[in-house]
Amino acid sequence: MTVCQICTPEWLEASANSYRSDPRFAKAFEKLTLKICFKFKAEKAWGIEKDIIYGAFVDKGQLMRLSFFSEEDAKRQADFILAATPQEWKKILRKESKFVTDFMLGKIGLEQGSKAGVLGVAPYAGTFVDALTQTPLQFPDEMSPDELTQYRSHMEEFRARLGV
Repeated sequence: MTVCQICTPEWLEASANSYRSDPRFAKAFEKLTLKICFKFKAEKAWGIEKDIIYGAFVDKGQLMRLSFFSEEDAKRQADFILAATPQEWKKILRKESKFVTDFMLGKIGLEQGSKAGVLGVAPYAGTFVDALTQTPLQFPDEMSPDELTQYRSHMEEFRARLGV
């Protein structure tokens, strides 16, 4: 199975394909309509030169959009924006930490939306993590120096192309 690098278009595309091809995700989210964005804070050592935001828009279980957003677009379109360090997101995506616990401890910050609203959708967090991790993930701290150089270059290229 192909390994996807985190915070790349390839990862979001693979995740969207997995979501749409596995009916358990639409069923799990059938009562959910949500526009949520996640911010990976800048971490130069990881090749993330500036904050990067991706988001998922779900309408009654149907994945309408899974893509990157500019800061302005996220603020304008999302119900919620959650922010954390890449290391924290890695723990969540590797299932080493629980979203609700880390949110309540302040390890994941709320930049837009209400805390009550986030807690209302929090029961879906584990299933959403499952949808994002159907394809094996590689994080920058797991890359060789050459892979990290290529990752930085790829990130610079697609961010410029997408305006994110």
